[in-house]
Amino acid sequence: MSGFLTTLDMIALASFVLCWVGYATVVDRVPSIRRRSVIHAMDEHRRRWLLSTIPKDNRIADVAIVGNLMSSTSFLANTCIFIIGGGLALLAAPDVGQRVLGAVPFAETPTVGGWEARVLLLLVIFVRAFFELTWALRQFNYGSILIGALGHTEAARPGAEVAAQVVNRAARHFNTGLRAYYFGLAVLAWMVHPVALILASLWVVSELHRREFRSAVRAVLSAPG
Repeated sequence: MSGFLTTLDMIALASFVLCWVGYATVVDRVPSIRRRSVIHAMDEHRRRWLLSTIPKDNRIADVAIVGNLMSSTSFLANTCIFIIGGGLALLAAPDVGQRVLGAVPFAETPTVGGWEARVLLLLVIFVRAFFELTWALRQFNYGSILIGALGHTEAARPGAEVAAQVVNRAARHFNTGLRAYYFGLAVLAWMVHPVALILASLWVVSELHRREFRSAVRAVLSAPG
């Protein structure tokens, strides 16, 4: 790789990986930090929702909610397929990409190997996003079945807790897939210049942190009661 990536490219790539992996590791795997996120707050709201379904005779609305979650997840998973297809087309025609970048002001036109490295990184990101989103889709499907299987007495509470755990896991994988989209957009900046990739990676981390920890939605969802 070092044969067709410059030193600045390598620094930019390392910064990108550090931002993506580092942010996900800290936010998802450090309990004290995760508890302050909007993701954790929504986990509790989903749990309360599924516990509230126990006395209901008609759960059509609850299953419809899961269906809505599945629809948005399916849309993003299908979009990954189109992006991957487009990426493969770009990989097969590096000269086209180089010509396009050559017409962009301030853009650094990469070598053929450098262009392929950029496109391959995009493909890796969206393949990962596809797997995360399709697994989330399956778990939402499992959750809808678990909701349908719940009884109507207090004895159904353990089943509701299980359903909540499954739906929360699905939401977690959905969030991971969505993050991949954000960082995939950051990689587009690498097409222009390695420094742009560094700046875009830092901006994505900043924006994710703002939305997950400092947004108005997070404050409302985390409010007592």
